Amino acid sequence: MIIGIGTIYLRANWVHSLKEKRMIVKSITAKVRNKFNVSIAEVENQDIHQSIVLGIASVSNDSRYANSVIQNVLDYIESNTEAVVEDITMEIL
Repeated sequence: MIIGIGTIYLRANWVHSLKEKRMIVKSITAKVRNKFNVSIAEVENQDIHQSIVLGIASVSNDSRYANSVIQNVLDYIESNTEAVVEDITMEIL
């Protein structure tokens, strides 16, 4: 069993409330779940208005496929949000 893990750190400077942030996070996570069939959740900084940290996981039997899925998800998030990407990490276990 191969597990692909990705973390993306986003900065949304225009967000002024946790309610506004949660709407953005819900939108991103719903779109990613529907499109890629991966697990995704906000994993850090839940109480900081302008910081969004999303964790993504995919299980596969092929490391190249797991890597490809995680990379495609990260690229999709980058291209479909107005937030600035601060950092991205990927790991295949």
